[in-house]
Amino acid sequence: MALKVIGSGFGRTGTKSIKEALEVLGFGPCHHMYEIVENLDQLPNWQALVGGQDRDWNGVYEGYSSQVDWPGAHFWRQSMTAFPDAKVLHSVRPPGKWWASFDKTIGKLLDAYPSMDVPPPIRELLDMNRDFIGEQTFGGKFRDREAAIAAFEQRTQDVRATVPAEKLLVFDVAQGWEPLCAFLDVPVPNTPFPHHNLRADFWEVLGGEPS
Repeated sequence: MALKVIGSGFGRTGTKSIKEALEVLGFGPCHHMYEIVENLDQLPNWQALVGGQDRDWNGVYEGYSSQVDWPGAHFWRQSMTAFPDAKVLHSVRPPGKWWASFDKTIGKLLDAYPSMDVPPPIRELLDMNRDFIGEQTFGGKFRDREAAIAAFEQRTQDVRATVPAEKLLVFDVAQGWEPLCAFLDVPVPNTPFPHHNLRADFWEVLGGEPS
């Protein structure tokens, strides 16, 4: 199974909602960070990729027909090469709102997890996330609002400059089904667009927000 949709947007841009939406539209299963949390046997492949090693992308995404969120979004260029027929879905939200959400969730977690009581495999996952999100994506300035927003906006510029217009949708979940369905050439379902991954949902996965 080859990827049909590549998600290039950062985490905290409605990716959990988009994952469910893509699955409703027939583009599932959709890979997302939560897939690794629930299937930790996937972790070694991602650790190798973050460390600069090569992997067979068909093997990495075996069983999936779409991908959104980190860590896959970090490798959007490689995925485009591996799956040349896939379309690119770049999820966005207003930069200030993205920062407020990111800083209270992923940013806070990357700061706090070393002193948290988490199982060893989850700690390995968080170590990896701190590497490719905290360092490679934000240059270590992931708690710096100005620097983080600059990186967020740069990703959108890079995607727009790289992906052919006919294969790209820059998408805010607030737009709902219509642009997504038009882009994927599928009917609009008779169901509300999914809405997931509020701040409380994020911390619930980890057993609660640290003080």
